[in-house]
Amino acid sequence: MSNDITIAEICVAACSDIYRHSGELLAHAVGIVPTIGARLAKLTHSPDIILSDGEAFMMSEPPELGKSAAHGGTIEGWAPFSRIFDIVATGRRQSIMGASQIDQYGNQNISLIGDWTKPKRQLIGVRGAPGNTANHRVDYWIARHSARLFVESVDMVSGVGNDRAKAAGLKHHHLGVIITNLAVLDYAENGRVKVLSVHPGVDPQEVTDNTGFPLDASNAPETRLPTDEELLLIRDVIDPRGARNREVPVPQPVA
Repeated sequence: MSNDITIAEICVAACSDIYRHSGELLAHAVGIVPTIGARLAKLTHSPDIILSDGEAFMMSEPPELGKSAAHGGTIEGWAPFSRIFDIVATGRRQSIMGASQIDQYGNQNISLIGDWTKPKRQLIGVRGAPGNTANHRVDYWIARHSARLFVESVDMVSGVGNDRAKAAGLKHHHLGVIITNLAVLDYAENGRVKVLSVHPGVDPQEVTDNTGFPLDASNAPETRLPTDEELLLIRDVIDPRGARNREVPVPQPVA
């Protein structure tokens, strides 16, 4: 089975690894690949994480991607929207978010592009990013790694980066990893983004060239491949219709 693994499936396994040792908390995942990753974690190494159906139901057994908890999953609880704020404030959630910009300290922007007083493009606003990054672990998923997204300085801070968190004394701030279609990134002791691994089949120089701040990927190890068990769950149980390959560019097999 391991002779036709795609970049999308490698990214799913990397997203799943985010929840290793998380324990009992609400797993919040934005995007197709992170959602599959969270469900994969639930079905393998992290059965205690709690999954939402995207509305108010908590699921003990996640359904096939695209189906609600009432149509294929097993509902084990209910949390209305107002309850989510209590969960966030007490640190009982872990999020994989997206980004329109990320800088070298992990500051995230999902609000606007350009000058704040007269932006070139209005995006979705800060949403829950400030509260998430102030209260619990946040990881990022980037489907298209580019220098337009990884920038020296974000146009507006939505999610708080390591430099600002340190200056503000945020006690519960915790940035985990950044998973992209090229690599897995994390943070050095000084809070700057560094390369943790490069995906199989990706030239390390491509990671450097597609980042808008200095980032050395030359000595990075390869990202791990999903196991046969994980591939079976991804392909036959969680995402049999292959939605993962529509989110990640370059879907050709790499192993």
